[in-house]
Amino acid sequence: MDHRSEIREFLTSRRARITPDQAGLPSYGARRVPGLRRSEAAQLAGVSVEYYARLERGNLAGVSDTVLDALARALRLDDAERSHLHDLARAAGTSPRRRRKPVAPQGVRPNVQRLLDTMTDTPAAVINGRTDVLASNALGRALFAPLHDSAWQPANHARFIYLDARSHTFWDNWDHAADDAVALLHAHAGRNPFDPDLTALIGELSTRSTDFRTRWARHDVRRHTTGVKHLRHPAIGPLHLTFEAMALVADEDLTLLAFGAEPGTPSEDGLRLLATWAATHDQERAVPTADET
Repeated sequence: MDHRSEIREFLTSRRARITPDQAGLPSYGARRVPGLRRSEAAQLAGVSVEYYARLERGNLAGVSDTVLDALARALRLDDAERSHLHDLARAAGTSPRRRRKPVAPQGVRPNVQRLLDTMTDTPAAVINGRTDVLASNALGRALFAPLHDSAWQPANHARFIYLDARSHTFWDNWDHAADDAVALLHAHAGRNPFDPDLTALIGELSTRSTDFRTRWARHDVRRHTTGVKHLRHPAIGPLHLTFEAMALVADEDLTLLAFGAEPGTPSEDGLRLLATWAATHDQERAVPTADET
């Protein structure tokens, strides 16, 4: 990925969505492109047009937090977008020697896996910024059984959503799940633009999925820390589950996801049924086939 292009396209896409009326500015004459002109964005941010043009060309190296915050206000960025802008600026100031990071771990620490395994009534998993599933407990594997059984391994939420046709029936609102996956990848790209595995994943998805290319070009980012997931498990049926995403502060860019159901709802009964199904499913997978005996 070209980091300068990432900055340029993020800023231009945010500028394009704001009208002069929304910004409290007069509008004169026809506009060739939607949204604010560069001069108007510069005016709102309190910087010169020349300086703003430099920023929008992708040069955020050395830009102060004060200027970044002024730019965020001018472009009406939300909290997730503001954090993304600061991440982009930090990465722009990274020296070439530090751009190559050590290979990310392909698993989790034993203590984290033991923690997952103690959560016997709660589906849980640990993912990284690329949406790779690094670890799960039994219920977590059962909940996302199609993901773990997918042809694309290691299990990766973005690959499953965009490359596995079963994802369209697994997610009740596929478009929302697809938007979330891209937003998470864009956020990770802001923090780690020189991650070679991320570059490979983006290239793969862009090549194989028009839906992904369209969403990636929007440069949307968002926080993904709590909410409700609506899915249709192939064995259990519809489940409406709350989720909490908690950063593992001792492990860079790893997040623990835990799912639950509102008490007294059909989804609570569904989770109980899922636990029974998981035990049966694991036993069936453990039995050797005729070819293996």
